[in-house]
Amino acid sequence: MTLPVNAELDPGLYIVATPIGNLGDLSPRAAAVLQAADLIAVEDSRVTAKLLHHIGVKRPMAPYHDHNADAVRPGLVAQMGEKAVALVSDAGTPLISDPGYKLVRDARAAGHLVVTVPGPCAAIAALTLAGLPTDRFFFLGFLPAKAQARATAIQEVANIRATLILYESGPRLAACLRALADGLGDREAGVAREISKKFEECVTGTLSSLVERYENAPPKGEIVVIVGPPGEAPPATEADADAALREALTRLPPAKAAGEVAKALGLDRKQLYARAIAMKDER
Repeated sequence: MTLPVNAELDPGLYIVATPIGNLGDLSPRAAAVLQAADLIAVEDSRVTAKLLHHIGVKRPMAPYHDHNADAVRPGLVAQMGEKAVALVSDAGTPLISDPGYKLVRDARAAGHLVVTVPGPCAAIAALTLAGLPTDRFFFLGFLPAKAQARATAIQEVANIRATLILYESGPRLAACLRALADGLGDREAGVAREISKKFEECVTGTLSSLVERYENAPPKGEIVVIVGPPGEAPPATEADADAALREALTRLPPAKAAGEVAKALGLDRKQLYARAIAMKDER
């Protein structure tokens, strides 16, 4: 199923998204770029070779992954002056939890053309399946494997008012879900796996219910975890406002202290200013 290319590609870097499961998701434009590229930078040549075979294409490939990126990047960038270099990952959109942003940065710094050929992305696909808020989301990639580092990473995002998206492996899934429940509370969440493949599924529920489901039955396949945002914080009380004002007044004049507390607690600035003046007078 070789696709015709209307013209040769201009020299530069072409960031090409590839299927995350179903090979039918490769776009005609992506197939045409892979056919016309002078060189394809790949994460694993065996994986990309299967994709190229699917579209009836043979092109030169060069490995580009975490272990060799620093060494081979200068050579790839140098070739972009005369050649069309396509960048692919094993699955999905390059740079998303894969090496690549430094290649893009260096290609731009060298003045080369940089083109993106958009397509599948597991994080976005899972977000559409989970039925959780999509207006704001925060991608975490893979959490650290060690328990303490993982807990610290979770604590850093605990107050972000957005849906969280992260990647995980089957054997580590239950421990990851338990750490999320411990650090975030029992939020609504989803586990999506094998997206676009025959056994695609997305299981939703609370984090605790998902821990129970997967604790003794680790799933197979590529996994995306989606966690809903925190609930609305209770409105600040008068005592909360007074405590915040007292602290702010140790650093700031009344007007600025009132402004800072109003922004932090969502309260009326004028009322806080009057209270701040009264506190100053009480002193």
